[in-house]
Amino acid sequence: MVTPSPVAYDTLADVYEWLVPEPLLTPEGAADAFASVVGRLPAGGRVLDCAAGTGQLAVGLALRGFDAVAADLSPAMVARTRALAAERNVDLPAVTCDWAALGRQGWQEPFDAVFCVGNSIAHVGPAGPRRAALSAMAGVLRAGGVLALTSRNWDLVRAQGPGLRVADSLTRRAGRRGLALYSWDLSGPAEGPSYVDVAVALFADGDGDGVTTHQERLEYWPFGHDELAADLHATGLALEDSTYTDDAERYLVVARRRAGG
Repeated sequence: MVTPSPVAYDTLADVYEWLVPEPLLTPEGAADAFASVVGRLPAGGRVLDCAAGTGQLAVGLALRGFDAVAADLSPAMVARTRALAAERNVDLPAVTCDWAALGRQGWQEPFDAVFCVGNSIAHVGPAGPRRAALSAMAGVLRAGGVLALTSRNWDLVRAQGPGLRVADSLTRRAGRRGLALYSWDLSGPAEGPSYVDVAVALFADGDGDGVTTHQERLEYWPFGHDELAADLHATGLALEDSTYTDDAERYLVVARRRAGG
């Protein structure tokens, strides 16, 4: 077992590419993946990616002409976001903050859209903290603005049971081979937390036999789709679309901030 990280994903920041599907590994691909959301937004609108990770989506939105801002709790992830923005020559403010602090960042105008993707919301806590986080996201949206959020299907994770999940094949990123492993602990109480140990084993180049492993234990609080819909309603957001199905591993919900919400 591994020791919990003081800041989630800091240890995994350098190997995050091995945990992300290949179509999402470029700014263009990440933005394309959310075309159904992007199409609802005004040209040049203000957008916030509040779980920015390595910055692919935020930079992709900036490249599309949006007034984009990035935020993440992990300083290592924010550093990667800033480096990608510089590499792609886009103006992208990126801040390190938790969701509770979104309203204290000094942004002068509300956002047309907030993105919280990559299953991030599950790490914030049970229903109370989750609703507080969603309320903070809603609080920086203009009336009528949209929140786009992705989540694992936690009912499906529970149905599959605890244990080790190993990727079906090696993943190659920038010429290096890696293998992703997840070990799910589902023994936590209903209000959590439960735990998942995430590891990426990187194999030596060429004929070398060395392996370098990056690993981190992450807390998560599972929730159902109906619970999420209730959370959105309680925080002034009206569920507009969802890709949820019983057998979907992950899904996207789009909610709109109600007038006066």
